[in-house]
Amino acid sequence: MKKLITVVIWMFCGGFIFAQESPDTKNDTTKLDEITLVGRRKLSNYRQEKTLSSIDDYLEKSSKITMIKRGNYAWEPAMNNMNSERLSVTIDGMQIFGACTDKMDPITSYVDVSNLQKVSIGSGQSGSENGHTIGGGIDLQLSNSKFHQSGLKTSIDLGYETNGNYKTGGLDLEYSGNKFYLHADGIYRKSDNYDAGNSQEVLYSQFQKYNISLQSGYKLNDHHTFEAAVIYDKATDVGYPALTMDVSLAEALITSVTHKFENDSTLIQSLESKLYFNTITHVMDDSKRPDVPIRMDMPGWSDTYGFYSKATTNINKHAFEVNLNGFYNRSLAEMTMYPNDPNQSAMFMYTWPDIRTLYSGIYAKDTYAIKDDMSLSAALRIGFHQNEIAKKTGLESLQIFYPEIGATKNRMLTSFTTDYQVKKEHYDVSFGAGYGERASSVSEGYGFFLFNSFDNYDYIGNPTLNNEKAIEANFKANYHENRFHLGLETSYFYIIDYIIGSVDNSLSPMTIGASGVKMYEALSHAKIFNVYLNSSYKFSNSFSLNGTVGYNYGSGSNNENLPLIKPFSYLAEVNYSKPKFNAALQLQGNGNQTRYSGFYGEDETSAYAILNLNLGNEFNFNANKFVLKYGIENILDTNYSTYADWNNIPRQGRNFYINMSYIIY
Repeated sequence: MKKLITVVIWMFCGGFIFAQESPDTKNDTTKLDEITLVGRRKLSNYRQEKTLSSIDDYLEKSSKITMIKRGNYAWEPAMNNMNSERLSVTIDGMQIFGACTDKMDPITSYVDVSNLQKVSIGSGQSGSENGHTIGGGIDLQLSNSKFHQSGLKTSIDLGYETNGNYKTGGLDLEYSGNKFYLHADGIYRKSDNYDAGNSQEVLYSQFQKYNISLQSGYKLNDHHTFEAAVIYDKATDVGYPALTMDVSLAEALITSVTHKFENDSTLIQSLESKLYFNTITHVMDDSKRPDVPIRMDMPGWSDTYGFYSKATTNINKHAFEVNLNGFYNRSLAEMTMYPNDPNQSAMFMYTWPDIRTLYSGIYAKDTYAIKDDMSLSAALRIGFHQNEIAKKTGLESLQIFYPEIGATKNRMLTSFTTDYQVKKEHYDVSFGAGYGERASSVSEGYGFFLFNSFDNYDYIGNPTLNNEKAIEANFKANYHENRFHLGLETSYFYIIDYIIGSVDNSLSPMTIGASGVKMYEALSHAKIFNVYLNSSYKFSNSFSLNGTVGYNYGSGSNNENLPLIKPFSYLAEVNYSKPKFNAALQLQGNGNQTRYSGFYGEDETSAYAILNLNLGNEFNFNANKFVLKYGIENILDTNYSTYADWNNIPRQGRNFYINMSYIIY
């Protein structure tokens, strides 16, 4: 391990480091602002590591994003060392809210790479177009089949991985004409328990899911089109080895209809309006766990109705964007406890007491081209946010702790960001600053005895919390000369009224074995700093070296380290590519987590380094195409955990994989 880390440091200090901006590898591991999904819809770039990777694997390719893992499925995205409450995560601009009080169903778990074309990542307030955020925005953008007049196209996908006996299969059908297109796809994934390093089986890490989507569009004329989309996603028998419960059902139906207008000769050059509805059902249970002190069922439901209408126009040197959006969400979760003694009655309570959230807001952005190579942008979002406790019993339960609260709470939320950019032939530089606010999440505001296995405490929400506020500054610079590239990106967040749990020793926990009860409160402030250095060098048209290093820091006004702050990280990759073949050897790892947060239940994680090898081939049969991806992950079978692995569950050991895709035109 020490030798591997020494080699990495030597590469980064002596060579110098090599990041991912060469033309042949720009869609791979260290792309920061946007991830292009090279799935069944965009198989022309066969250099992607796995064409059938999960969306979680793709998101981890961005150095800004870390996936918090509680099992082998449905990882929670975190950006800039801030978890999902501080992010705006949308699907094609649509607001969607999970139905699980334990974050076992992040929004990303209800789509698949088969649905998507790309993922847009906006750091900090640059990600506030679709909603209020502190840490940033992630928009999972649906594929855009459009009217290519290409007729019928079909693709078939098969994948297998040895670790966990992981099987994937998919079918994709697309018809594109002059006035009409139709696209249908389905994908199925199933995995048994996986093995950590040294053949250590990780129990309760199995899962199976399928995802089906249908998209269609009709062109009224050259300027107006209508589109409709339906996604159905269902996962069953999902194990969570880091938690005390598993999931018997996670089901989502996501629907939308969209009108698009485009005309370069009118004042409003583009206008896109969408109506959408989505519903989620999530059921936690522990029926497959042996020797539980008390058996529990914990179902949850989330329904969201929403809309947005966004327009763009260009006037002289100004490029304007406006987005008017709104949604109505209902979140309800309950818990029933069944004592092992049949003579005792079952106990029931609402963990989310039917919270209704109404939001409407407007986002406006102006980008002014000072010169051809210089621009200044400014964006503003203002919104009205209302929460209502619909269940009277839920209101009365929370009034035990907060007697003065009513059923509703109204808030005004604002955010602002500005950015200055200079782009020259051999370098580009940008400076940004912003201010943002967010409302407390449903759990933070209204959760009732929610058990957190990370620190072993029950949590109670606080409806009286103020808006959390953040002031941010960021800097980005890139230098490129011939075959060499060097980039630096850094950001700083000063967060006011930082929401986090605080121990209340006067209360007794509901969960058997819990250490106590925490109430959500607000620190006066917290600070988070992130910096990433990346570089690349292309020795020839076929051979390149890439890499990145990162450092992160986070602390609160109580002089305690914040939890889940990424330690020193590094990645180095050797790439070789030819027109029909590519290969890459990758070394990645983290340093020792010395600044862990014992105060918030976190413990130290050791340094690690792993080696991965991936290869790809492309074959043409007349007009058809066959894409083959294969490789080895964790070649040395290292047994390790990262800081983002809940309760230190180990990650996968050595894994051989193969992905095959056949495209018929």
